[in-house]
Amino acid sequence: MMQKKFCLLVVAGMFLVASPLMAKAAKQTNLPPQANGNDTASQQATKTEPDPRQILHSMCDFLKSQEQFSYKAEVEDDQVYQGGKKLQYTINMETFVHRPDRLRVNAEGDLVDKQFFFNGQTITLYDKDRNVYGMLDVPPDIESALDKASREFGVRVALTDLASPKLCELLDQKIKHSLYVGMSKVRGIPAHHLSFDGDAVQVQVWIAAGDKPLPVKVVLTHKNEPASPQWAAYLSDWNFSQDLKDNLFAFVPPEGAEQIKFAPPGGSTSKLREGKKAARSKS
Repeated sequence: MMQKKFCLLVVAGMFLVASPLMAKAAKQTNLPPQANGNDTASQQATKTEPDPRQILHSMCDFLKSQEQFSYKAEVEDDQVYQGGKKLQYTINMETFVHRPDRLRVNAEGDLVDKQFFFNGQTITLYDKDRNVYGMLDVPPDIESALDKASREFGVRVALTDLASPKLCELLDQKIKHSLYVGMSKVRGIPAHHLSFDGDAVQVQVWIAAGDKPLPVKVVLTHKNEPASPQWAAYLSDWNFSQDLKDNLFAFVPPEGAEQIKFAPPGGSTSKLREGKKAARSKS
């Protein structure tokens, strides 16, 4: 019998990339009206507006200072099919972090119903639809475990970068241009609207104003892909006072669950996604 391999529906990550041309256009649209004819006013406005990277680093520093936390995310994910047409699917996610060596994500939506576990020794991905799971031996900390899973098997789960103590170091390597857009409200929460550009993706982040600079919204635009699909997440229900027990991060196979192997990147993952989209478009 041929040995089965684990098919993973990869959810978008949060690394920053974008285009210099897009960055230039964004910078121009941010100039105040008087700047068109008054260079001094333009320079003063530029000097007084907040530094987007500084705000981003305040978010990273705050999250890095927390030993354990949880949050929820409502995700909207564009999928492109048939020559540039787009369909948008939703995913509801809940993430639990206990540093340095515990991480769990529950993801349920139109195209995915999966759970991700890291217990300090192994990463386990459980597909509830098929009642199958795959397991990887990984290093004993969140950062190294996620890195190995991504490098060797293409396993990346949305927003888990927020659990990394090196989050801003990773982001700084990708940012080519940054922009402070202005103050905004995300579901009633006052937030700094920031934009970051690199080579392929524009990332917008809304970070709550005040003494808890938490991300409340993230939008990724994949500029080099057909139809420029977007991935957006609204983050809420941040909790830093929970006592997250070890058993929360321990995977116990449900009755009848079958253990199968992970497929390496470029395997059957994309075929699984296309098959699901095609099935839904016919229904």
